[in-house]
Amino acid sequence: MIPKQMDAFLHRVLPKRTWQNRLRKKGSMAFMEFRATDVERLHRLGIEADKLGPRLVVCMWDDESPLEIGGYLVVDNLAMGRPSMGGIRMLPDITPTTVFNLARGMTLKNAAAGLPYGGGKAGIVAPEARITPEIHTEIIRGFAHLIYHYRDVYLPGPDVGTNDADMKTVAIENGLDFALSKPVDMGGNRIDELGGAAGGLVIAIDALLDEIDRLHVLPQFRDLQAPPRRELSVLIQGFGAVGSHVARLLMEWPEKPLIVGISDAQGYLYNEEGLPVAELLSLRKEGGLITFPYFVNRLMGQDEPACKTKFSNEPNDLLRESAFCLVPAAPIANYLDVDASTHPAMTVDRMGTWAMIVEGANTYSPDPARRAARMRMERAVYWQSGTLIASDFLVNSGGVIFAAQEHLIPTPPSLQIPREMLGQPEAVETWLRDHRGELADLAARRLNAGIRQREEVIRRNMKELVDLLVADPDMLPIEAAEQISIRRIASSERFRSIAEIMEPLQIISPERNIREAAQLLISDPTEMLAVVREGELVGVVTDWDITKASATGVPENAPVTQIMTSDVIVAHPGDNILDVLRALETFEISAMPVVDRGKVVGVISSDVLAHKTLYRLLQAQA
Repeated sequence: MIPKQMDAFLHRVLPKRTWQNRLRKKGSMAFMEFRATDVERLHRLGIEADKLGPRLVVCMWDDESPLEIGGYLVVDNLAMGRPSMGGIRMLPDITPTTVFNLARGMTLKNAAAGLPYGGGKAGIVAPEARITPEIHTEIIRGFAHLIYHYRDVYLPGPDVGTNDADMKTVAIENGLDFALSKPVDMGGNRIDELGGAAGGLVIAIDALLDEIDRLHVLPQFRDLQAPPRRELSVLIQGFGAVGSHVARLLMEWPEKPLIVGISDAQGYLYNEEGLPVAELLSLRKEGGLITFPYFVNRLMGQDEPACKTKFSNEPNDLLRESAFCLVPAAPIANYLDVDASTHPAMTVDRMGTWAMIVEGANTYSPDPARRAARMRMERAVYWQSGTLIASDFLVNSGGVIFAAQEHLIPTPPSLQIPREMLGQPEAVETWLRDHRGELADLAARRLNAGIRQREEVIRRNMKELVDLLVADPDMLPIEAAEQISIRRIASSERFRSIAEIMEPLQIISPERNIREAAQLLISDPTEMLAVVREGELVGVVTDWDITKASATGVPENAPVTQIMTSDVIVAHPGDNILDVLRALETFEISAMPVVDRGKVVGVISSDVLAHKTLYRLLQAQA
């Protein structure tokens, strides 16, 4: 059955007629789909459509499962490629708005990484009560069946509340090619275990230290000097899967920097001379949360003047401490704001002094209010305080780069789990053991490819970020980051073929009369009718032709050949979108039939372009 909190939300925001018209069933599975043109319904769900998306929003659940399995899927944009790629978040309070914000972040992140995948995200509405690992796995298994319905447009990976083991569960149900960040025994790149995202942050820190002298042309950075690596001081907000790996990887530098502060849900630790990272990592491996246990076992009872490590049970107060670099890696989108009413982790007037912020957490939101708040924050932090900000989707893409290799380097047919075994964990485990060596070799190839691409992508992004900021002193870091991603999306969109987006075109024979043509246009509204004789296009009829015929007294029973346009400008399936847009504007027409080897296969129009592409971005390049 539908999760209670999901049911309450959807019944509150969607009218009864929407449920009646949109609800589709497939066995016990229920789906409600909304497209980019469903502006009012998307608004009710808390999603504001814009020039990038969303392409598809789905509310879905299993009507017959006693575990109340359900959630949301958002495919934001497919301009970079198909399918979309993004993690599954599992939280009790997940909403369509949250999933959309995350999906938009994936659109920008995948584009910034130059990956041929769109941006998508899924969210499972988790039970509010604590559940056993067995029930957790059953919920993942049930949700895997739901998202399999959208396998052509969405590839899942792990996110908050899910992990690599959950992706193994999805792969057991759906197949190896329908889940990312799988364990090695499935040929996967195990993002959580290797710290794929954290590695990107560490590369970004290193790259920015090399780039930072170029910022001296900006007044707020005139006196900024990059410290030697061994003197670099770092604060890590959130010592979880990402933050702990950042600390570990920084300690692998030849010249080890100083991790001076960390936080988790129980508090924060700070020592300006550096914290014992190896000991903290060992504690985390034993028990997860570490700040309070470290305080109890190492700090409590020490002579206060002699104890240089500070502990507070208020995690957010870590952001009052100073360091050269802050890494926000806690699942807190609003970590900093000028306005206390938005309940940020810290307000700008109370924050410490930092030279740069490298965002590990997913902080981006397309919501106009949140974006405006972000820009207010950056004006204060970047312009006034002289702190460089590397936006999340430019730097924390290491995880998706690793994950993408599991699709970019295909699983050979010989290593595909036999279809008859899918959904049978024991049979799949036996099969995996029998192919352990081959899958390990595949995992190693994918890992090496991911490491190379992550290094190249993150360093390129940091160079482009500084290039844009130096070139335009009035530009904010978030604007520069968006420009980097959108440039790549628009560039990719230019070369998509119209075969991907064209729509069906109705055909009418030359002997049919004008009245019949008008009835066809009214019954199934379309841009035009294709007039076809013996399989060959001889003309087109539009609603304008019908109107003109009526105004000039042409009889309704006259054949359509009397009013059709014979000199037809056509497109071909392989034509790219930008060329078609130019043709529409050059010839001042709104639509063209698409013809393949003499046969009419569809229609492309300004409306189709507006609804299915980045129309306004493409117009700027036409």
